[in-house]
Amino acid sequence: MTITRSNHPSNLWPGIKALFGNSYKAYGKPFEDYFQMEMSDKAYEEYMEATGFGLAAPKPEGASIGYDNDSEGYKTRLTNVTYGLGYIVTREALDDGQYKTISERRAPELARSMNSTKAIVHANVLNRGFSGSYLGGDGVALFSASHPTLSGNQSNLLTAADLSEAGLEAATTAIQTMKSARGHILGAQPMTLVIHPSEMFNASRILDSELQSGAKTDTTSTNNVNVLKAKGLIGKVVIDPYLTDADAWFLTTDIPYGLVSQQRRALEFTKDNDFDTENAKAKATERYAAGWIDWRGVYGSAGA
Repeated sequence: MTITRSNHPSNLWPGIKALFGNSYKAYGKPFEDYFQMEMSDKAYEEYMEATGFGLAAPKPEGASIGYDNDSEGYKTRLTNVTYGLGYIVTREALDDGQYKTISERRAPELARSMNSTKAIVHANVLNRGFSGSYLGGDGVALFSASHPTLSGNQSNLLTAADLSEAGLEAATTAIQTMKSARGHILGAQPMTLVIHPSEMFNASRILDSELQSGAKTDTTSTNNVNVLKAKGLIGKVVIDPYLTDADAWFLTTDIPYGLVSQQRRALEFTKDNDFDTENAKAKATERYAAGWIDWRGVYGSAGA
């Protein structure tokens, strides 16, 4: 069959499109396990920090109740970006019946590229989190000891040390004692440990053992309980190969709008023909943003 511009091999397209979609779904998306997923319906979304109220005061009999105002804190804007890539099957390849062979190879490769791009964009929120070149809505880096609040500077920057039982215990305590902008304890809890693959085995030794990591069970050594496991303090571990620092580690909390993944337009895979070259084109596009809103949603250590 002679393939012309008017009869792009549409009979093969549903299979190629399904192959692309299945390939995209098959590739891992670590960020989905530690980012808060949000939808967007415009070019950008703005998020405003609410400082909350002060503490309630005792009300003497017959006296009026005191009233408070929650002021607006810092503002963060996440601007949606379109990411796209495509491939071409030449007219000559179409004439020679190579469309199916070429597309079955290139469609999964394109799906992998789109997936990797999105994973990198999200992981870079953490990768750049210690850098003063990437500031948040409050004017400092994501992981900082000087986040400005109404009650003074606060910190989500953990000690620069390798992942350890002691480090996780200290991080858990810091999270449980974190304060609001007004300086009140929030009662937050740790949620997910995010690490590079090189820390996977170390994390398992720390979190999965019934006893403290490295403890012996003979009569002369301690066999103290591993409190992190016994209390179930860290519910999930995410291995993200797109992290660039092998010994950095991060601990998300149950404070909402920490790390935010903002979807404006879902992934699309479309086809067309070029009038001048008569080549067949296929492309994938997706529009989204990733960033952080409330620093209390994640704590980070740069490692040793």
